[in-house]
Amino acid sequence: MAEVKPEDMVHHPPMDQLQGFEYCIDSNPSWGEAIALGFQHYILSLGTAVMIPTLLVPLMGGNDHDKARVVQTLLFVTGIKTLLQTLFGTRLPTIIGGSYAFVVPILSIIRDPSLAQIADGHTRFVQTMRAIQGSLIVSSSIQIILGYSQLWAICSRFFSPLGIVPVVALVGLGLFERGFTLVGKCVEIGLPMLILFVALSQYLKHVIVRHVPVLERFSLLICIALVWVYAHILTASGAYKHATLITQFSCRTDRANLISSALWISIPFPLQWGAPTFSANHAFGMMAAVVVSLIECAENVSILQTTGAFMAAARLASATPPPAYVLSRGIGWQGIGTLLDGLFGTGTGSTVSVENVGLLGSTRVGSRRVIQISAGFMIFFSMLGKFGALFASIPFPIFAAIYCVMFGIVAAVGLSFLQFTNMNSMRNLFIVGVSLFLGLSIPEYFSRYTTGSREGPAHTKAGWFNDYINSVFSSPPTVALIMAVLLDNTLDVREAARDRGMPWWARFRTFRGDSRNEEFYTLPFNLNRFFPPS
Repeated sequence: MAEVKPEDMVHHPPMDQLQGFEYCIDSNPSWGEAIALGFQHYILSLGTAVMIPTLLVPLMGGNDHDKARVVQTLLFVTGIKTLLQTLFGTRLPTIIGGSYAFVVPILSIIRDPSLAQIADGHTRFVQTMRAIQGSLIVSSSIQIILGYSQLWAICSRFFSPLGIVPVVALVGLGLFERGFTLVGKCVEIGLPMLILFVALSQYLKHVIVRHVPVLERFSLLICIALVWVYAHILTASGAYKHATLITQFSCRTDRANLISSALWISIPFPLQWGAPTFSANHAFGMMAAVVVSLIECAENVSILQTTGAFMAAARLASATPPPAYVLSRGIGWQGIGTLLDGLFGTGTGSTVSVENVGLLGSTRVGSRRVIQISAGFMIFFSMLGKFGALFASIPFPIFAAIYCVMFGIVAAVGLSFLQFTNMNSMRNLFIVGVSLFLGLSIPEYFSRYTTGSREGPAHTKAGWFNDYINSVFSSPPTVALIMAVLLDNTLDVREAARDRGMPWWARFRTFRGDSRNEEFYTLPFNLNRFFPPS
């Protein structure tokens, strides 16, 4: 066998920014293309905007009309939060939507005996919503303080390329239950959607129409339209007439009851459910969810989830990693978003929409303007209730099929940070492997325990403590961050700086460490004069 010459070996040097993106964070497609792409992001965001109220509102005692109002409110506030984040926060092309990290403490509020004993369903719904609002308002202070005081910037200095890998990877992989598990509830709709989307977006991506790769860029819209029509034909033909209720709920296009329940015009407004009520127990439990969401966007319960998603979004927008100052600024604005959730009554808190981050990579368009246009669609259609409800009636398995691809892309982006580390180091292999495994295993234990006994592993007499522990350790990105940062900063730290990727990472820890940071993250309207980077 002939010896391989060094010049024939394939080398892939580490790249600060992903290549092959036609439009990065600060470059824009034509207005027509940008509007179509923005509408595509809006359609994708509907999945979470409908799923969370569908899960929570019936448990709160609400009816279909209440659910339609919560969906409208969540979309309206999501649009506002997205505009604020893309203008004044990290400025990354991210949609700030509802967070599943808040479900655990919200369920605890719903089961509170003082609320559960209310006989009238609508009255119980309103009182529960007001209790959730109060908890969100109080818990938002954590994000606001951590962000604007730059405390989160100080905390993020313990991150490294090695430590961030499990966090970002599990921002995607940790959501596996929202993937094929939901596709399988209506295979005849979900599986064709998954196959068609992969075929159009990947195998036929080179189809060009007027210099635009139409199928790569707009495959999501095309696939949803085709499969939605197919699902409606199945529904109208009576294919599910004798099916189980679960199958009908998952497959039929007329089961959500959103269209009939929504008003033609309805503008959400603050305190629309009444004055929020405040409880120390409820607020402490919600604060745990805030911490989780920070990771998921860094990514876990809210702050941690958000950090991970910001890192992934920066990579998929062909930008440099956000400096600590910018991350902290984004967390502060996420806190403002959670405050708006509490004031308007969305029924959940804020985090970065992971599926929309994945769509940046699928379309290879990381433009900030596209996301801002998407926010405009959210605000507009949330006020036109019937039209918004029409799009929101898309069956869940269609969204789940898309999630299988989008969450996978985000997970792969997390793994791409390994290129800046030495993966021939047993230390690094240990940290990444243990963090990934426990990041999946511990939350799975908490999930199965809760499913079997209807209470979390932490079930002391202190309800706020139970919510805190159960929320934090039910979040894969949060557990991964705790393990990765702890091990990476305590195990052979001084000797392993180069193996950890710190020489490359050092440039992006401060705002002025790399000249490109100013291009990507400077505030608009010359606001940096009044809020200079620290």
